[in-house]
Amino acid sequence: MLRLENVHSFYGRIQALRGINLHVDSGEIVAMIGANGAGKSTTLMTICGQPRARSGRVLFDGDDITHVPTFQIIRSGLSHSPEGRRIFPRMTVLENLQMGAVASDPAHFNDDLGLVFDLFPILGERQQQRGGTLSGGEQQMLAIARALMSHPRLLLLDEPSLGLGPMLVKQIFDVIGQINQDRGVTILLVEQNAHQSLLLAHRAYVLANGEIILHGTGDELLADPEVRNAYLGGGN
Repeated sequence: MLRLENVHSFYGRIQALRGINLHVDSGEIVAMIGANGAGKSTTLMTICGQPRARSGRVLFDGDDITHVPTFQIIRSGLSHSPEGRRIFPRMTVLENLQMGAVASDPAHFNDDLGLVFDLFPILGERQQQRGGTLSGGEQQMLAIARALMSHPRLLLLDEPSLGLGPMLVKQIFDVIGQINQDRGVTILLVEQNAHQSLLLAHRAYVLANGEIILHGTGDELLADPEVRNAYLGGGN
């Protein structure tokens, strides 16, 4: 479904990605783990065209989207829930969800609204509440729900558990699994919680300094001594 071929990205003169090669097959959850500044978020943003890949190719369903405008990428069936939530704080929950549906076929709106309220019942109860007055966990739910409102086939999730307590982290990861298994949405997940990510993911990539240094199944990377020492607290 998604393939990056030798992708290099820059912020001005600073190179952020160095020859990224990865693929995500339909129906998978693929995780990217690594330290802060490794290039994980930049990889997701480059897929969406912000920043553009300086060289290499980004393919979605076999089509080259490297230079396609971002709004057209979203309309093609790809959606991004960014790091830091970035909801519209002065808009209501419902208005945030309506914004997420702008690129989608209006015929899907009611079904998609029902889907996100099934996943996150609290959002259904707070449709008329301003997004900025929600708790941190509820804002993260709203960010994921807004991304789902574009009816994506591929969902890019950037740090969905950031800043959340253990109970909410478990809830978010349970929902990610449900979106994939029950709704058939393919997921590319960036997450600092490496242990939970590798437990959930079918496959994963490890990034360092803008490069992929390891790749394997979630189980393989959980058992890898280098990964355990660097990202899993020595396995504790």
